[in-house]
Formats: sequence, C-alpha cells, structure tokens
Amino acid sequence: MKVVITGASGNVGTGVLRALAADGGHEVVGICRRPPAPGPPFDGVRWHACDLGGDNAHDVLGEALAGADAVVHAAWMFQPIRQGERLHRTNQTGTATVVEAARRAGVPHVVHTSSIAAYAPGGDGPVPETWPTTGVPGSVYGVGKAEVEAALRRFVAENPGTAVAVVRPTLVAQSAASASFLALFFDPLVPGWLIRQVREGRVPLLPLPAGMRVQLVHADDVGDAVVRILRRRAAGAFNLAADTLTTADLAGVAGARAVPVPAAAMRAAVGLLWRARALGMSPGWFDVGTRSPLVDTTRAREELGWSPRFDSLDCAREQLAGLAGGTPGPSPALRRDRLVEDRRAARLT
Repeated sequence: MKVVITGASGNVGTGVLRALAADGGHEVVGICRRPPAPGPPFDGVRWHACDLGGDNAHDVLGEALAGADAVVHAAWMFQPIRQGERLHRTNQTGTATVVEAARRAGVPHVVHTSSIAAYAPGGDGPVPETWPTTGVPGSVYGVGKAEVEAALRRFVAENPGTAVAVVRPTLVAQSAASASFLALFFDPLVPGWLIRQVREGRVPLLPLPAGMRVQLVHADDVGDAVVRILRRRAAGAFNLAADTLTTADLAGVAGARAVPVPAAAMRAAVGLLWRARALGMSPGWFDVGTRSPLVDTTRAREELGWSPRFDSLDCAREQLAGLAGGTPGPSPALRRDRLVEDRRAARLT
C-alpha cells in the first residue's frame, strides 16, 4: 500500500511507522511541520513539510495523497493550550483539510487517531465504542477530539464510498515520548532530579488522586492496531488499551505507597500552578487523566485480532524510566528543547 501519515514524527506516528516497516513492502509518506533527520524509524519515509493549519496545506496534501491507498491522520497540536484559536486552526480545521484532500484525491481509506478523551466521563465499568463522544468537559483536548469525530461522522454520511476508521487509545506510552511529556506537562516546576528519585524508589509516599484507575497502551501496540485496520480496510471506532491500574499499582512502579488525595483538591492545586505558569499541565489535562472512562477493547480484539504486547505496568515502567532520564525522541516533535522554544515563541505572539 501507499500510506500517507500526518503527524508521522510524533508519539503515535512513530509507532505506526515501526509497525508498517515490520509489515513490509509499503510506500510510506510522512507529513509534519519539521521533517526529522534520517534514521530509525524514519528510514524509507518520503517527507513533506506541512503545517495543516497553514495556507499551503491544500497544495501539499494534494501532492502527497495522489495515488494513496490510505491516509492515517495522527497529527494533533497540544500546545500552546492558552491559544485556543491557533489550536483550533491546526486541529479541527487541519483535520477538515486532510479529509477534504483525501476526498479529492480519491483515497479509499481514512484512519483517524482520536482518544478516549473524546468520551463523556462516567460508566460503571469499561465502556464500548458506542459510549457518547461529547468529550471531557473543560478539556480543550477532549472537546477538540469530540468535535473532530462529529465532523468525521458527517463526512461518512456524505461520502459512503470512503471507509473511515477511528482509533481511541488511552495514554500512549513509549520512552521516546518522555522528553516531550516533560515539556508539555511537567515543566518548569517538576525538576528532573525529583523524577529520578521517584524512579529509584527513594520517595516512599506518592500523592495520587483518590480512586483513580487508568489504562495505558504502548505506541507500538497502537501502530500494530492501525496496520491491522489498514490491511482489512476496517471502518468504525476501535478502543485501544491494555489492562487497568489502580493508584496502588502506579505507586508500586516506583516502589512507593500511594497517598490518596481528593481529586478536587489536587485539581485545584494543578489549576493554581498552571495559571502561575509553573506547570504545563492544565486543569483540563488533569481531568483527562482522572475523568476519562475506562474502555472495553473487545471490538479490536475480535475484529482485528489485536491484543497488546505490553501490559499497562510495562508501559508505566518504560515511561517512568524515560521521564527520569529525560529521554529525547528521534524527531523535533519529540524533543524537549524544541517544544520549550515553541512555548516561548507562543508567549510573544
């Protein structure tokens, strides 16, 4: 297949690239704002530099999508979260541009990487793909993902000949995303030495939101699911997650004991620090982590034959080790210095 991937240099995109390389024989075209230098997992990828919210996006996408069998839309701008108009232009408007370019080029298969943050909070247990997708209230990310999914449903109704799949992963983990996670969520307040102390088991008590339960999924498992979708030209939504962890499980990764803190109190503290620009994590991002529902992955397992190779503890251990080491990724999108520069530039505009 000829597969075009937007956001191919990012966290999800690199997982898809590795899975396509393992599958073998595909022509892969990558689209991102800053194409990376040669090297794994980017070897063999033909790159197009493109800001999906820019004026030339239609032209760049038209060239890249010519003759494509599928487009995997994995691009999403996370920062600057304080500049909603800029995020909307890249994310919501950019997605519409990608889908329209695919329609014009006659691409028969569109795969969009959404998130469990597109779901409404709630559910007594893991929710299926039919759970309401109104987004986590107060989260720019969750509401944005929900808006894009609504637009995709309208596109499907108007273009029944195009197969459209939506993957909804939980937090996507891999060591190479660690430096970007530090820049996006923990800078500038949380020092690296403290994360190293946590990882080395030298922090005996770890404050965590009371009652929190989370699922993780590895970027390589997301990539594997996407390739399975591409092979089958599958359509519809697919939840992607590994098993469920409790606060005790999360603290245990660091050899610590969880100290339950009321979520409302912790959210208030996050809000104060965010407003003071001492923390990259906004209250909305805190809500994504604490209010997104657990998800049922039966459909992906039965229809795609998919199952995660990494369990959630594997993901948590790898991510904590990466955060402690400040592990940079192989592209500008996964580098701490570049993201910090972007944030500083945004303050000046």
